[in-house]
Amino acid sequence: MFIVESYGVAILLCIITMICWGSWGNTQKLASSKWRYELFYWDYAIGMLLFSVIMAFTLGSTGESGRSFIPDLLQADSKNLLSALLGGIIFNASNILLSASVSMAGMAVAFPLGVGLALVLGVFINYFGAPQGDPLLLFTGVGLIVVAMILNGLAAGKKGNTSNDSGKTKKGIMLAAVAGILMSFFYRFVAAAMDLENFESPTTGMITPYTAFVVFAVGVFLSNLVFNTLVMKKPFDGKPVSYKEYFRGSASTHMVGIFGGAVWALGTLFSYIAAGKAGAAISYALGQGAPMIAAIWGIFVWREFKEAPQTVNKYLSIMFIFFLTGLGLIVYAGT
Repeated sequence: MFIVESYGVAILLCIITMICWGSWGNTQKLASSKWRYELFYWDYAIGMLLFSVIMAFTLGSTGESGRSFIPDLLQADSKNLLSALLGGIIFNASNILLSASVSMAGMAVAFPLGVGLALVLGVFINYFGAPQGDPLLLFTGVGLIVVAMILNGLAAGKKGNTSNDSGKTKKGIMLAAVAGILMSFFYRFVAAAMDLENFESPTTGMITPYTAFVVFAVGVFLSNLVFNTLVMKKPFDGKPVSYKEYFRGSASTHMVGIFGGAVWALGTLFSYIAAGKAGAAISYALGQGAPMIAAIWGIFVWREFKEAPQTVNKYLSIMFIFFLTGLGLIVYAGT
């Protein structure tokens, strides 16, 4: 299977992760002109599962290093499979809330607040689970990102133009916060199923990143039958939607969602692969630079703050500076 051999390559994969995690929301925005995010999310989950299986039988089953997908799956301990599956379930619960937040508050608000909070909590969880990197630099970087989140919250509070817009934005902020708390836990469960110290000859019973990601994606898809069905019947905003509406969607609309799931899946797989060299905390944290990518899309492409007061632009500018500086310290912590 494909294995990362150097810290530099691991960081490159983490940067790709950051771009993918921060960009998949564009597919939700594109699909929103035709149908609701609840319907989009079914295709998103399907795209993630399909991509994980394709990667398992290609990158995860070629080369001389490591165990290929099927042998790895057959030898896995049930506790490690359950750990990766639980990671997928936790992630799905958080990501559905994040998608709801995007639909109500926009990418430039939902991602920095929700994913930023997940970054801060997740670094602590992953670091103490598998310590790697300079803790002073790592947690200083986390502190700067907390400041960036506060600035984003201040900007979001001044975004709404009407009482209705303001109410939806506040609800979106609350959903993003809950999503961030949940999201901070999923990565640790997946990392615990893998032998991060030795991808070439993993400990018997533990699994490779490719197998872990397939099991993770299965957890997302199966839990979606429960979580997304509930959200469809009792939506956070708007009227309930039905499965009939989903099956009436055009092929092009379905493909947008599937592509969105594949984009997120590519970033996630690269994050798991990179964790062997960069460590779980740094790999997770750098990938979670996604909020800045999402904020760039939301501010400059989707124009989500176009009617906001001038002071909001100052908050956003300083937010970018603090967030990027914090990410830089997190990367340097692992060198």
